[in-house]
Amino acid sequence: MKAVLCKAFGPAETLVLEDVASPEPKKNEILIDVHAAGVNFPDTLIIEGKYQFKPPFPFSPGGEAAGVVAAVGEKVTHVRPGDRVMALTGWGSFAEQVAVPSYNVMPIPKGIDFNSAAAFSMTYGTSMHALKQRANLQPGETLLVLGASGGVGLAAVEIAKAMGAKVIAAASTAEKLAVAKAAGADELINYSESSLKEEIKRLTGGQGVDVIYDPVGGDLFEEAFRSIAWNGRMLVVGFAAGGSIPALPANLPLLKGASLVGVFWGAFAQRQPQDNLANFQQLFAWYAEGKLKPLVSQVFPLENAAEAINALGQRKAVGKVIVQVRS
Repeated sequence: MKAVLCKAFGPAETLVLEDVASPEPKKNEILIDVHAAGVNFPDTLIIEGKYQFKPPFPFSPGGEAAGVVAAVGEKVTHVRPGDRVMALTGWGSFAEQVAVPSYNVMPIPKGIDFNSAAAFSMTYGTSMHALKQRANLQPGETLLVLGASGGVGLAAVEIAKAMGAKVIAAASTAEKLAVAKAAGADELINYSESSLKEEIKRLTGGQGVDVIYDPVGGDLFEEAFRSIAWNGRMLVVGFAAGGSIPALPANLPLLKGASLVGVFWGAFAQRQPQDNLANFQQLFAWYAEGKLKPLVSQVFPLENAAEAINALGQRKAVGKVIVQVRS
């Protein structure tokens, strides 16, 4: 099979496309013929040795996939060869086949194509866990989404609206904000042209926001927290801005009676699989109702996987970037 390989830590340009042996599924694994693979921020880190997991060389990046079951291990019962599935892989999806633990594989509901399925798992899974289990977002509360035009940001906008919240989307350009508006955002803040803190104050009548969803980190982290409401919750989702990880003076949570809450969906999915399954059942129901619409903005063939990673790493993408392995 063909696979994009990382043979040494480095930039995306050092990845190579080669023929390698197909994986053999273990007793509890599922072998998937990959049709499409989602590109996510961890892919930009894992190839440079900056992610919390460091697979042995050589490895293929790609943390989620959609495709068709090719074979199953003897302990697998919930899917069969020929079934359409979506999977959280961690790495390995930028290849024609990948073997995945059975607990990380779900059937694709009817009506979802492979590209949309590959764009679904990580972004919607992360945002659902963040807003439901970690923030306990309630109808009528106000959510601020930073980096609102990215994959997880747009998912957060859509999910929060489905949960009955008011959404303020923040991004750096008018074009990105237009994407967030189309996803359902109620109010928009262009933080390259105006003060994030002052705009939040204006839009909330000085009350602040109940929940902050931050997949970006960077300079706006503390400014956003200073705009949080009493009993507010700030969700630490990721650090797409790069650079140093932001720090927060400890007196700020005290003065606001607020919480700083970590979001690690991958660990949640493994530790609480039944809760994760319930989350996806709700997500699929919202999708069927037309409340969730994954935005796939760019599709790259397997041989151009490096370009796909750079499009995301350089923050040029809106919505989701996909590597299409099979047409």
